[in-house]
Amino acid sequence: MRWRSGLERSMGTLRRVMLTILGVQLVVAIAMSLVDSYRRRGKKPKPFPTTPPNQVSIGESTVTTYTYGRDLYDDMIAAIEGAQRQILFETYIWKGDRTGERFKRALAQAADRGVEVYCIYDGFANLVVSPVFKHFPPSMKVLKYPVYAAGWRFFDLRRYGRDHRKILVVDDAVGFVGGYNIGDAYETEWRDTHVRVTGPGVWDLKRAFADFWNLHRRRRIRHSERPLLLETASTWEPRIRVQRNVPRLWMFPIRAMYLEAINRASKNVWLTTAYFIPDQDFVDAMKDAARRGVDVRLLVPLKSNHIVADWISRGYFSQLLEAGVKILRFRGAMVHAKTATVDGNWTTVGTANIDRLSLTGNYEINVEVIDRGLAAALEDVFRTDEGNCAPLTSADWETRDLHRRFTEALLRPLRPLL
Repeated sequence: MRWRSGLERSMGTLRRVMLTILGVQLVVAIAMSLVDSYRRRGKKPKPFPTTPPNQVSIGESTVTTYTYGRDLYDDMIAAIEGAQRQILFETYIWKGDRTGERFKRALAQAADRGVEVYCIYDGFANLVVSPVFKHFPPSMKVLKYPVYAAGWRFFDLRRYGRDHRKILVVDDAVGFVGGYNIGDAYETEWRDTHVRVTGPGVWDLKRAFADFWNLHRRRRIRHSERPLLLETASTWEPRIRVQRNVPRLWMFPIRAMYLEAINRASKNVWLTTAYFIPDQDFVDAMKDAARRGVDVRLLVPLKSNHIVADWISRGYFSQLLEAGVKILRFRGAMVHAKTATVDGNWTTVGTANIDRLSLTGNYEINVEVIDRGLAAALEDVFRTDEGNCAPLTSADWETRDLHRRFTEALLRPLRPLL
């Protein structure tokens, strides 16, 4: 009995130590976020280079690439204003500022002239948005994805994912998808990437929206809301595929899509992401590709809008640099794009970051395209961004201060939470 009592005391001490360490990590993370937020007040991002919209034909479809928010928003609004039958609009963040009001007004006007307008936004991501802005006319069908969606199923991990997708589909004719949220800052101050799709490639975007709406429509006030029914497309474009994560169904194909492309690479892997907090298998795939002679480049923000994510991300840099991966850090502004090109033939643009929340947690959507023309267009975008980057060398990285190494190690256990 004495040894059992000693074991229980030891286990109790161990639990207290572990909780203390976790508490310290969380306190440090919160303190870093507050200090960074204070330092950013009143500061404007610096101008950054962009590439003009570039349209590529792929079979009966076209794909247009956007790297500047104003260009994208103008074309999205034009599509909404030209809608005749139906608009499907979904966004993670929908600010109540001038840009947010512009979209809300265009959608309401479309509904007033008889267009079916369906809207989805994430409740948690818009907690700081004024409740007044979230009052929509009854002519619009609006689904607010709840802040807490698990209900009484506290331990059902499938119900904790956020709706991180950004989709606009108009009249089966045009669809938009990518990293841009809706707000003034994103219009001119953030470097992001979106694509406009026409032709058969639009259908999978429409299905993705309808499936999400039908899965969650009973969260709306009107529980009798009818499902969003779609006709089956008569044609489809095999070189354009839409990959979507659906936590409720435990489906996460975007991670597998990335891993397959990286593992098949023989020439180059150029990857841009806002937040880089992958699992070790993903890191190993990048390292293996670099070691077999593939030109692997990772482009991330020098300073993102989430300082804790930046510090945790840096914990991967040593092993990547040692394997020959080139790390490029975008200067002066937030790069929020989620894109990759492989071997001048494979491309993806979408909403998923390279982190646990995006790859194995949230509702996400990426367009996967196998086409040399689009790959060339995205490589041009990457080269433009690269010209605004500070390359990170192994020598520079290994001489960083001791306190930086300590902070990286202290925050490393928080990786599974981000």
